[in-house]
Amino acid sequence: MKNLYKKFGIALAFLGVLTVASCESSSSYEDELPSIANIAVSNDAFSTLEAAAVNGGVAGVLSNSNPNDPSGDYTVFAPNNSAFARLGLTESTLGALQTSFLTNTLLYHVSNGNLAGSAIQANGTSGSALGGLTRRFINRDGTLYINGSKILATDIAAANGTVHVIDKVMIATGGNVVASAIALQTAAVFKTPELRYLVQAVVYAGLADALSNPDAKFTVFAPNDQAFINLGTALGLSFNKPEDVKMIDKDLLTAVLLNHVFADTSKDRFTSELNAGIYETLGSDTIKLGAYNNGVLTVSGSGNAQPANMVIPDVQTTNGIVHVIDQVLLP
Repeated sequence: MKNLYKKFGIALAFLGVLTVASCESSSSYEDELPSIANIAVSNDAFSTLEAAAVNGGVAGVLSNSNPNDPSGDYTVFAPNNSAFARLGLTESTLGALQTSFLTNTLLYHVSNGNLAGSAIQANGTSGSALGGLTRRFINRDGTLYINGSKILATDIAAANGTVHVIDKVMIATGGNVVASAIALQTAAVFKTPELRYLVQAVVYAGLADALSNPDAKFTVFAPNDQAFINLGTALGLSFNKPEDVKMIDKDLLTAVLLNHVFADTSKDRFTSELNAGIYETLGSDTIKLGAYNNGVLTVSGSGNAQPANMVIPDVQTTNGIVHVIDQVLLP
């Protein structure tokens, strides 16, 4: 019980609030509740979220009533410290993110109105405060997820809404698969550029238009920069800049890239919707997913000696889901 309290102490604290004398008026009850922002301030499990809200300029918003909803409420799916740590982010390292991206990421966790835990149903959806982008609810083995994030606790009451706790930070770019990769390449997400080699490879192979198709729903495994640098070394090549991927035969590179996209382009898949097994790709080979473990899966091509790991899973784009991985998948 001690460990449970440390992890979800805020939920237990509010049990005490719920037992106030029934003779008190509802307005008096609400006056005793902290705001959503103060919930983060008052609980050590949300210290990174608190810092993110301050850095992203949304702490003031979540301290007050919602002017955009008749109820005056917000619903927030709140990542705990462990969720931020999955991305290498702590209170002291949030500066690695561009402020505008941090703000948009936080807004993606917020929706107008008061969504109770009992109203969260598998196959349902929920809009967000970020440009109306929609999150979806998934039931995996009896556990509810929002996108690829497990819902750990629900119905933490606040004076201006409700908080539900999740185990992964949800990421949405607002752009398509290619635009999202370019955002990482141009340091619009992290201040240190990423996916530079992948973007160069996609352009060189002539796949940018296809992966920008607004009518498709892609599931894409995106190798990070180090993955391509390691590939160059394995091929006896020295990759010092993204343009060096042009040393690889264009047809071969195209085939390799297509091996990173599910053949079924009618449905994009979060980690919570993926299972171990063999999957057809848009290339000439298959890829293999390992067991679902702690919210991620390993993935490998036929030519990989060791499987790749998901570095940043569940990036939602306007035409698919991108999972950033640490190896190139080889046919």
